[in-house]
Amino acid sequence: MQYICLIYSNEGSEPPAGTPEFASYMQGYGTFTQSCIKDTSLVHGDALQPIATATTVKVRDGKTITTDGPFAETKEQLGGYYLLDCEDLDAAIAKAAQIPTAKFGRIEIRPVVVWDD
Repeated sequence: MQYICLIYSNEGSEPPAGTPEFASYMQGYGTFTQSCIKDTSLVHGDALQPIATATTVKVRDGKTITTDGPFAETKEQLGGYYLLDCEDLDAAIAKAAQIPTAKFGRIEIRPVVVWDD
C-alpha cells in the first residue's frame, strides 16, 4: 500500500545551513532516501521551496483567484514529502520515524487512494 509522508516543521527550526549540524541533518536525509531505494519502498519524494514561494488558487463564480502564500496561516509549513510503498501503516510509521525532520517537526502519514482503471 502506498502512504504519503508529509513533512512539516517551523521554517528555521532545523539546524542553520552551513553548520556541521546542518551537514549531519542533510546526511540523514541522504541515508534515509538511500535506505528506501535499497528496500524498494521509495516511490517518490521531494523537498519544497520555502513557503514564501507558495501561491494558493481558488475558483469562485468561474473566476480564478490567486493569493500569495499558503492556504492557512500555520506555525508549521509543508516542506516536502516521501511517497512510500509499505506493507501496512505500522511499517509506514516506522519509516516516517526515520525522517530527520521528525526530530524538529512532524510527519503526517496518509494512505493513498488507488483508483481502479
